[in-house]
Amino acid sequence: MKKNDEFIIDITDVTNEGSGVGKYEGMAVFVPLTAVGDTVKVKALKVKKTYAFGKLIEIISPSIDRIENDCEAFNKCGGCVYRHISYEAECKLKENKVYEVIKRIGGVDMKPQPIIPSISIYGYRNKAQYPVSGEGKVGFYAFHSHRIIPCADCSLQPRIFSKIVAVTEDWIKENNISIYEEEKHRGLLRHIYLRLAEVTNEIMFTAVINGDKLPFADRLIESLKSLCGENLKSVQININKKDTNVILGDKCEVLYGEPYITDVLCGIKVRLSPLSFYQVNRTMAEKLYEKAAEYAKPESRNILDLYCGAGTIGLSMAGSAKSIIGVEIIPEAIADAEFNARNNGIKNAEFICGDATTAANDLKKRKIHPDTVIVDPPRKGCTPELIATITNDFSPEGVVYVSCDPATLARDIKIFGENGYSLIEYTPVDLFPRTSHVETVAILKNELPMA
Repeated sequence: MKKNDEFIIDITDVTNEGSGVGKYEGMAVFVPLTAVGDTVKVKALKVKKTYAFGKLIEIISPSIDRIENDCEAFNKCGGCVYRHISYEAECKLKENKVYEVIKRIGGVDMKPQPIIPSISIYGYRNKAQYPVSGEGKVGFYAFHSHRIIPCADCSLQPRIFSKIVAVTEDWIKENNISIYEEEKHRGLLRHIYLRLAEVTNEIMFTAVINGDKLPFADRLIESLKSLCGENLKSVQININKKDTNVILGDKCEVLYGEPYITDVLCGIKVRLSPLSFYQVNRTMAEKLYEKAAEYAKPESRNILDLYCGAGTIGLSMAGSAKSIIGVEIIPEAIADAEFNARNNGIKNAEFICGDATTAANDLKKRKIHPDTVIVDPPRKGCTPELIATITNDFSPEGVVYVSCDPATLARDIKIFGENGYSLIEYTPVDLFPRTSHVETVAILKNELPMA
């Protein structure tokens, strides 16, 4: 096989990023926009020693899972990868993906519980971060690049977001707003960042800028108020002057309304700032936390919530737990968690600002022993040092692991196993329909006799 060769292959598998996989002359060929069961004509774009990347030329025979794509930006922006197959097929792929990595990386051949599918596959995202192009158009980055694809009316976002984007684009054009140029690190407006509180319908608009002031902000605010009415609760700027691809800076300034909006998750009122972590699919986050509670069995137990963020997982269990102790290294998140506890009248929850080792030493001095530890780490997973602290210093009966990356979950399951904690059960939960991402919640138990 060489570059520009054309050939016919059967698609038999799919990668974690959604590309179909077939074989030609013994080599794996990765082809975007294909589905398992397709027979396709492919053109080789890049050929390596043992694999190749191809472009779909023609569908010879379609998969039974194939459906019509309903988005013009599909395969251009870096969001969806499964708009060409049925949602049922997508869920099967995700469930199998989690199983395969747990088996291959974690070394545990255990089938997952059936995946919990999303209640809705449209309009489920409560947050959008839109880069702004030099032409003043708002969209999303292309896959593996910083090239902006116009896509204001994304079907994963609430419809109000597309209307806000349209108003913002008009304001940019009418007031000749300077747009940030990443290569030259000049220009003002970098991103438009929107949040919607699903239960209260409160809306937050944040302009991420390479500067200290937003010109003609009063005109933007009036346009947003006319569109959103009383639902517009907060307009802010986020100041990010760094030469970086990180979207948000550390400082926010309120231009209109309040610094926060409020949503309700698992019956708990949650305060959200631009910098707060919050699951983008609130409805399915409730399903995820319900499964975590099922595994944690918090009734009359001491629950330690590591990576607690604004405290949402732990606080959702506070009604039945003996105590909730949340640990988070980010001071602003701890402030949010403490506010959320007070605002909901929860008196059996406390929060420690620090890392797990700091918490372990503190709890030892106070002779507090957690019955269950919950971890909800970022995509990179837990460090071996954290796992050692959990298994040796906290020594809980069980560990509930909430993961946004099956590969790091599998790696950590193996490390937990080496420290005496075995995987008992795990359940994939789909918070991100039509994308390649999937959440998983697992329960591990201490199999070693207690000292």
